[in-house]
Amino acid sequence: MKKIIGFIFIIVITFSGCKAELNCCENIKTVNVTLNFTHNWDGVPVTSSDFKIFKFINKNGESISIERLRYVVSNINIGDLNNNYQLINVGDNTGLEIEFNQVPSGNQQLKFTFGFSDTDNTDGIYQDLNSVNFNVPEMLGGGYHYMQFDGKYLDTNNQESGFNYHAIRAVDRTDPNILKFEDTSFEIDLGAIDLKENTTIEINVNLAEWFKNPNTWNLNQLNTVLMPNFEAQKLMSANGKSVFSLGKVGS
Repeated sequence: MKKIIGFIFIIVITFSGCKAELNCCENIKTVNVTLNFTHNWDGVPVTSSDFKIFKFINKNGESISIERLRYVVSNINIGDLNNNYQLINVGDNTGLEIEFNQVPSGNQQLKFTFGFSDTDNTDGIYQDLNSVNFNVPEMLGGGYHYMQFDGKYLDTNNQESGFNYHAIRAVDRTDPNILKFEDTSFEIDLGAIDLKENTTIEINVNLAEWFKNPNTWNLNQLNTVLMPNFEAQKLMSANGKSVFSLGKVGS
């Protein structure tokens, strides 16, 4: 009899524990999160209305106008949720927001990758990027751009000259028959954010950092044909790591 009572007791405890666990899971609060990418030049806001105007000066002293700016972020993670990738086009005002639904509340880590890691940088697989000419030529290894940042600068003769600050996976073409690659994408970790209710998270993008930290960029020397420039791509990757930062967090 005692064995039967003990067995029934174990069943009751087990069932109660499972029920409590289920109730716990059912009661986890979820929130909606919007990531909002805003752009600035050392604190001065930059939008498409500021394009094609010489109003920015880089660390090297060159006056700059922005003609086109679009870039990819990928593996965007908050909590356990992941958004594969997003093309952000500042000139067209598209892709500036990324929405996540039903994110578990509490402290959640926010991370994303600038560009595509080698694992995700497979040639031709993203049809939307194919349709807007974001591909990298096969002679440079294929795959996709990380960024197309185009504009003009005033050179040493105060004449307008063009620049194409295009970031891709670095490729060494010393031997065109044997290409050597270096993954120059990088992860941005914006830390843990306490999500208590539906939240908008601002991601500050300081465009001036592309030209100054840690490498002071001289547009008179490095302006165009940068995609096949192995060393230039590594310099870009180093400078990009200080471009993104956490902005305002609010409901």
